[in-house]
Amino acid sequence: MSQESAARSADSAATAAACGDGSFHASVVRSGGTWTAYDGAETVYSGTNLLEAMRSAVRSLTPGRTSVERVVVRGSGEVSAGQSLDLPSYTSLEVCGTVNVVGTPGGDHAVVRARDVRHVSVPYLNVTGAPYFGIFVRNGEDIHLGQIDLRLSGGLGIRIDNHADRSRPTRDVTIDNVYVSGTGNHGVETYGVDGLDIGTVTARNTAYSGLLLNQTVNAEVGRVDGQGTGTGTGYAAFRMANRNGRVGDSYPTNIRVGEVVARGGGRGVFCVSESGGAVIDRVDIADTGGNAILVENCHNVTIAAQSGRVEGPGDIRIASRAEFPVSSDITVQNLTVVDSAITERPCGNNITVRNNTLVNSSQSLC
Repeated sequence: MSQESAARSADSAATAAACGDGSFHASVVRSGGTWTAYDGAETVYSGTNLLEAMRSAVRSLTPGRTSVERVVVRGSGEVSAGQSLDLPSYTSLEVCGTVNVVGTPGGDHAVVRARDVRHVSVPYLNVTGAPYFGIFVRNGEDIHLGQIDLRLSGGLGIRIDNHADRSRPTRDVTIDNVYVSGTGNHGVETYGVDGLDIGTVTARNTAYSGLLLNQTVNAEVGRVDGQGTGTGTGYAAFRMANRNGRVGDSYPTNIRVGEVVARGGGRGVFCVSESGGAVIDRVDIADTGGNAILVENCHNVTIAAQSGRVEGPGDIRIASRAEFPVSSDITVQNLTVVDSAITERPCGNNITVRNNTLVNSSQSLC
């Protein structure tokens, strides 16, 4: 096992323990209205500002370290939406409490931000309020997010991208379990990631997608559970876009999703803009305002490799827009389709629709 894989396994195991258990290198503790940051037993900050306390604890860690050092925060408090806690490489931040974001969000600010870093972990974090981002990672490597709870009233939950240097992807990202609600944008979004392992994303009433993967390859997702995601929009509980899953000029299977559950909202599953290389094992979709499933200009996509159920009024459509090559190598199978339809329009290439049970539903294929 590589150092990176071993570190991710250790971090994932740590999230199975209670928040704050075990040894740590620095801590932040609230007593009344005072936050005190400690480097071991030495006080490095005492005052009313939670963000400054966390910054002081992080700064107290060993400079130039080459192994992960851990900061534990105990207590709940407020931070400004116009500021960020930046984590350097080889840092683990564990917040045993709730961070409430106040004030006006600033561009690219996040409760926790990590840019151009390696070996960063956030095993626990709970956030309320309206941040610009709850968590923002840019051009990172070996990133671990554990038990993340984002009950927001605006902003975007988690954004992970490579937009500082698009010549190199963000690599080796692990997300154990995310609950995200109330965003004014997506719940969880990636763009330019190579190597993504997600356990569960539970999204409730996000303005846009619950989970959106852009230009991401080599991804495994256990479960996406969306309710009211993208209501009134074309977004979906689970969306793939912008050549997601494309490797070079081809679409080998490299995006694997265990299950997508969707109730209400915009769409259930949406693949668009030359994305593909994806297998979704199971789907359970009902009452979407738009298509239950829309595959548009995508390639090598299998829907319901194992089983699934789709209930209308949203339909299942295989489609293409003129600006991209038509959809190809699409398989839709093993579904019970109720009060809905399966439609291919315009015609794609190598479209397979098989072993589906239609209940008060129609089918129109080329």
